[in-house]
Amino acid sequence: MKIVTFGEVMLRLSPPNYQKIEQATQFEAIYGGCEANVAISLAHFGVQASHITAFPDNALGKSAMQYLRQQGVETKFIRFENGRLGLYFLETGLSIRASQIVYDRYDSAFSNIKPNTFDWDEILKDADWFHWSGITPALSLECAQSLQKALNVAHKKKIFVSADVYFRSNLWRYGKTPQEILPSLVSKSNLILANENNMEEFFGIEKNKKDANTFVESAKKIQEKYPSVQKIVDTERISHSATHNEISAKLWDGKNFLETNRISINPILDRIGGGDAFVAGLIYGLMTYKGDQKALNFGICASALKHTINGDANIATVQEVENLMQGDFTGKLKR
Repeated sequence: MKIVTFGEVMLRLSPPNYQKIEQATQFEAIYGGCEANVAISLAHFGVQASHITAFPDNALGKSAMQYLRQQGVETKFIRFENGRLGLYFLETGLSIRASQIVYDRYDSAFSNIKPNTFDWDEILKDADWFHWSGITPALSLECAQSLQKALNVAHKKKIFVSADVYFRSNLWRYGKTPQEILPSLVSKSNLILANENNMEEFFGIEKNKKDANTFVESAKKIQEKYPSVQKIVDTERISHSATHNEISAKLWDGKNFLETNRISINPILDRIGGGDAFVAGLIYGLMTYKGDQKALNFGICASALKHTINGDANIATVQEVENLMQGDFTGKLKR
């Protein structure tokens, strides 16, 4: 099985030891990005993963390329283009102090791509799965058009498509709204990660507050509106503090409503990329196991483990995730 992911990779800069940005005299550097995180996690699960992006033709771009290769991700279709490497600064919270992110990604090489930058017929010729997120079409009209071309090809080739319908309030600055762009993209997708608010705001699916399960009712309406969507998934997070959260997940497959148990994570080392780890785990589970419930359980356990790993991407192994699925929360030393 081969998955192709498409999206921007940025350089993440973080003050060490839970410092605030104002205190920092040095920053820890690592590369990350929503869709690339999914590819990296799947590569660590043993899945053939290829990431598609554009980097600046300089030392930072080449370093980011090398990082993906070190993680086992195929990079043969990555392009070097004009622009810069996007940055984001992460201030990691502790206890009652929340984490904060500052983005510096304007005029990046990825946001400057053109609709014909990538040959999607060639890229997707042997792919089984394609994954995108709502961040990519929010960056520029050209990114949205590139993604639409990729989805058109994936749809023609009957490649399974998953979408994480992210919303970032500081994006969508190029004159188009999510409501204008996302419906066409979702219409070519088979699995979406979205909550009731996303479904109402972006796709006009009104919540009926009288329904006991508004997620299921909204999901049913999404499937009526977009027949290609086979599964709708959502995660839930209860934040007791910056370093103590509980997470769970739920799924509607058109007939059945499934949900996981809540997992308590305390303390959290790094929650960035927890959602991407869930998506990667769910994809692996759907590729590997019989039944959506086991896949959903694998996804939420993968996400939980990511909270204990520094950096953007989950590098946990299949065995580590499966141990958690079997109830091993002890953290006992493995020899």
